[in-house]
Order: sequence, then C-alpha cells, then structure tokens
Amino acid sequence: MLLPRPRGELSDLVVSGIRDPQSVAECGALPLPADALNDVDLQLSLWLLYELHYRSFDDADPAADWSPALLSVRRVLEEAFNDGVEDVSAKHVAPLIDVEPDDFPDRLFELVETFPGPSLAEYVQRRADRDQVREMLLHRSVYHLKEADPHSFAIPRLTGAAKAGLVELQYDEYGDGVADRVHQDLFARALRAAGLDAEYGSYADVVPAEVLAISNVMSLYGLHRARRAAAMGHLAAFEASSSVPCRRYAAGIRRVGLGDEVAQYFDEHVEADAVHEQLAVRRICGALIAEDPRLQRDVAVGAVACLALDARAAAPLLEAWKHDRHLVLPPTETAHLDRAVPAS
Repeated sequence: MLLPRPRGELSDLVVSGIRDPQSVAECGALPLPADALNDVDLQLSLWLLYELHYRSFDDADPAADWSPALLSVRRVLEEAFNDGVEDVSAKHVAPLIDVEPDDFPDRLFELVETFPGPSLAEYVQRRADRDQVREMLLHRSVYHLKEADPHSFAIPRLTGAAKAGLVELQYDEYGDGVADRVHQDLFARALRAAGLDAEYGSYADVVPAEVLAISNVMSLYGLHRARRAAAMGHLAAFEASSSVPCRRYAAGIRRVGLGDEVAQYFDEHVEADAVHEQLAVRRICGALIAEDPRLQRDVAVGAVACLALDARAAAPLLEAWKHDRHLVLPPTETAHLDRAVPAS
C-alpha cells in the first residue's frame, strides 16, 4: 500500500513526515481543527499514523512507526480525538457505570438495543439501490479489510478468563486457522465481487471523516495498554450490534442483485456474531470487571464509543441517499480499479 493523497495541511505534513521523519522536527505548532471528529484532514492524519503499526506503507521510512517526532504528533491528535469521543459518549456512559458489576452485561445489551440513531442496515435491506449498497461496502472497507486486528493488540495485556475469551473469539475472526476463511479476506472477496477495489486502504483518501473515526477509535484503544478495557468494551458493543444488521445487509445485497459472493461475508457473521456477543460481553468484559471493578468505566466508554461513532457515520450517508446523492461516488462495476471520488 502506498501513502494516500493528503486531504489538507495536517495530513500533508504527516505524509511528508512518514516519508522522512526527520522533517517533522522542523514543523511548528500543528494546525488543529476545532472539531476533531468531523475534520477529515485530522482523521486521515491519525489513520496514517496508526497504520504504521499495522501494514504500514511501501513508501514509508522503515523506522517511521517508532519515530519520536511522529509519535509526538500522534499524541497531540489522539488527545483532540479522544476529547471528541468522550464528548459524544458522555450522556450514555453513566447508566453503565452506575450498575453493579454483575448487572453490567445485561445493561450493555439493553443499551445496544435502545441506542438512538438511524438504522443503516434496515435501509439497505429494504430501500437502498445497487450503487448505494456498493457505497456502503466501500465505506466499510476501511475497517473490515483489517477486521479484528485492532482488538488483537489487547491479547498480551489481558490475563485469565478475559484473555482466553479474546483468543477464542479472535481465532474465529481469523478463520479458525484456515486462510481462505479469514474474515478480512471474506470481505475482500465481497468487494471484488461488487466491482470495488479490494486493496487494503484503497479508499482511505475519499471516505468521510466519520468513517475514518470508526477505524481510528479502535486503534486508539488497541494501541494503548491503559485503554485495554475500552478496547474490550468496544469489541463487546461491536459484536452485540452485528448479528441482526448482518442478516439485513445480506438480504439487501441479494435484493439488488449483487449475489451470494458479496453476501457471504455477512452470512458468516449472522451466526458467528450471535455467539461472539455473549463471549465478548459476558466472558471477556464480565471477567475484566470482576477482576478489577475500576475498569468498568473504561469498558463502558469503549462500548458507547462504538455505538456513537457508528451512528454518526450512518446519519450523513442515509441523508445523502434520501436525496439521491452519494458521499463517495462508487466506481463503475466494469472497471474495478476506477478511483472512487468524494461526491460534490
């Protein structure tokens, strides 16, 4: 993967710094936006810096991931991003904190069921046209082509039942040891079958800020040991809010004629995530809180962040569709490597 094109002054600085970390030391104060969550320049910048710890970039300096200068930049961006996440999550966190640890799993399932926001999956199932479904897949590619990887960073940071539960869940995400069943690769096959580019990170420079934020919050929690409980709370909410939507996505995909090869990824998650949600909520998060009740707040923060950022990404996409617009114009199906572009 090559570094994507910058989307503003901040990401231009970060792209240059990843190619040549020594150049970052010469930069002055960072041009931070007032609204970190909605600023695509900041979100792409943070995504770039996080990706150094995943697959990196073919044109990156080999030592960029541990460059003190780039880590310093990342810390500043993370603080702004985390403040934004805390702000949009705050009112939903309290009900998960003010409960007895034994009641936490049930309260989390209730929150998932009642969390306010539009249902993208229901719209896809019943109303979306073919290109709208393809745009949904394009947006989701930013995370799903590295599915499970952010949460795997927590494995060496857990102990006992929580660690065993996470390993069990992730083993399934990685195909139970069978390469062509790895969920990342199932999604890549779905993209190709839908006439989209399945290269890792290929749409990072065109998707909205809200889509990048979904990926970034997982990396924020996964890459910091101190946020391991938030990472597991995020995982729990992600799994608990997945099974029914995946059934709806699969139905919508077939309704518009994209077929079984595209729907297979979602079919896989209908049953898998029904199991995973119990594992993540009760065995992993329940064990974490039982072991250290002080972690309950961060588990709650991670869970709410997952739900809140997903809702924030769904709202503008649905609004665009209702007015026959796209946030990102999908490429033509006959030319899989056509570049998608942000819709005007």
